[in-house]
Amino acid sequence: MADIDAVEGATGTLALVGGGEWRDGCTFDAGLLEASGGGRVVVLPTAAAYEHPERLVVRAAEWFAPLGAEVEGVMVLTRADAADPGTAEVIRGARFLYLAGSSPMHLRSVLKGSVAWDALVAAWHGGAVVAGSSAAAMVLTDPMVDARGGGLTVGLGLVTGVAVVPHFGDAHEDVHGEKLHRSVLLAPPGIPVAGIPERTALIRAGDGTWSAGGAGEVRVFLDGAPAADGLGALPGRVHAG
Repeated sequence: MADIDAVEGATGTLALVGGGEWRDGCTFDAGLLEASGGGRVVVLPTAAAYEHPERLVVRAAEWFAPLGAEVEGVMVLTRADAADPGTAEVIRGARFLYLAGSSPMHLRSVLKGSVAWDALVAAWHGGAVVAGSSAAAMVLTDPMVDARGGGLTVGLGLVTGVAVVPHFGDAHEDVHGEKLHRSVLLAPPGIPVAGIPERTALIRAGDGTWSAGGAGEVRVFLDGAPAADGLGALPGRVHAG
């Protein structure tokens, strides 16, 4: 299986979306599409396997059509799907991969150690754009925030040294802010936790610079408190513009 930490050199763009994907306010999607260099978006509704995943593909198609892109749904819903070599080749050849949200634990269990995951890693290191929303944003990092209580656990680690809290500021998701508080307090020293609101993306460019876009404001916490450097506390460099 691919050793992410052992792969050197540039990558494609990574977008960690706080939820509410494919809706007004997601202004960053046009830029991600341009960065991919293509007119096709491959959507993996894996995390929503038990919640009508085909509906997510339809919604994505309706969103990206005005931007000039076609959407292909790759229905990696089970471990067997993730082990299929043909599916892995589709993923490996994609230039824009978008992982939708819902259940982070299901997404992690399906993709972890699979040929589909290896293909996604290879595509990203080959310059493809990878976006993950809500649960997928959580799982793509390591450590990963456990949605059940806000503690930290092991993620897939496309990027390491940072954890993200999606739906940041949404009282429905975290009524009293207890999960966020727990995530911030339990993060190891030096590991930032980024709170990402819905319809907002934390974006890592291929050269390691970080920026944010969309409807809300990304907040970064470090060592139990708001990070004085904001996005500058994230691993790598921060976009100054």
